[in-house]
Amino acid sequence: MNIKHQVPFSKVSIGDLERKYLEEVLKSGWLTTAGKTLEFEKKFAEYLGVKFACAVNSCTAALHLGIDALGIKPGDKVLIPCMTFTATAEVVRYMGAEIIPLDVEYRTNLLTPAIIESALADHTDTKLVIVVHYAGQSAHIEEIVRICKDRGVKVMEDAAHAFPTKYNEKFIGNFGEVTCFSFYANKTITTGEGGMLVTDDDEIYKRVKTMRLHGINRDIWDRFTSKKPSWEYDVIDAGYKYNMPDLAAAIGLGQLEIAEQLRAERQRAAEFYFKKLADIDSIELPICHGSLNDHAWHLFPIILKPNAKLTRNEFIDQMAMLGIGTSVHYKPIHQLSYYRKRYGLLPENYPNAERTWQGTVSLPLFPFMSDKDLSYVVENILGLVA
Repeated sequence: MNIKHQVPFSKVSIGDLERKYLEEVLKSGWLTTAGKTLEFEKKFAEYLGVKFACAVNSCTAALHLGIDALGIKPGDKVLIPCMTFTATAEVVRYMGAEIIPLDVEYRTNLLTPAIIESALADHTDTKLVIVVHYAGQSAHIEEIVRICKDRGVKVMEDAAHAFPTKYNEKFIGNFGEVTCFSFYANKTITTGEGGMLVTDDDEIYKRVKTMRLHGINRDIWDRFTSKKPSWEYDVIDAGYKYNMPDLAAAIGLGQLEIAEQLRAERQRAAEFYFKKLADIDSIELPICHGSLNDHAWHLFPIILKPNAKLTRNEFIDQMAMLGIGTSVHYKPIHQLSYYRKRYGLLPENYPNAERTWQGTVSLPLFPFMSDKDLSYVVENILGLVA
């Protein structure tokens, strides 16, 4: 088969701003956590309208630090959605706590207030709910936080897909006790590898800031920029090596300045897919509960229905042969052998996730996709499944 055109699943948009900030870091001679990281944290917090932002080397690190700061202990129960990346579950296990995976709303892959209310009635000793804002769309987070607060249950938001996402005119990051973002290479803004934890809680911030770098009670940048000898420090707990270097923060600063432009570009691609695929009987498109402008559009997942000409796996293979990259988000938690065996998870207990999993495919979606890119993807989808 001759490939007429190639469209990757994801493509990073890096411009002059990122190069400018990177050059400043290289010229400074200080490549690890320093002034650029502090500036990135400050501007990120200002962007969202939150009190504190703490930059780390991955969203997984942010989730781990967050669950630690929230005081989750061995044996504690934590509710999570079953349609999520494994990091959401694994950080619970890092603390020796136990996950309770929940089924999700069909076609959004979100936890709903009703799902959480029912689960909390069944598991009255739950300590924490981790809400995942799937694909860039917010869950009904205000109602979820209210339900949890009434029961003394804490809320941490996994916003790896959700920058800049809004709910009721406020950015995600302003609702739960802790919110964690990802800046992985294919995310809505990137630092290559990286993440950010945000909170309005002084004690949580203090704990996270200390634990992200070995439990040391002084920032390395403070120590090495002091005009007086300042080698002395203490370790107040067994921390982690989770800090973000200035090289990554420099890229993040440039990306942050054009974050809304990047989001709007992703929305343009999503709107093209909605328009061109709306009448295809063999495809189910994602549901957007609110304004398209409030969605970050990290992903555009479709579901191939049983009446499609190809199975999901056959469709992915055929698209690859045509030069079109796709992905699957996600193989649900109950299908992963570690969690399936540890908790005895059964597919029939997750009907919406199972129905999604059997047919879900994420289409190419990235800023500045050309009309040729978008048309080529759609034409081949129609040729394969319509």
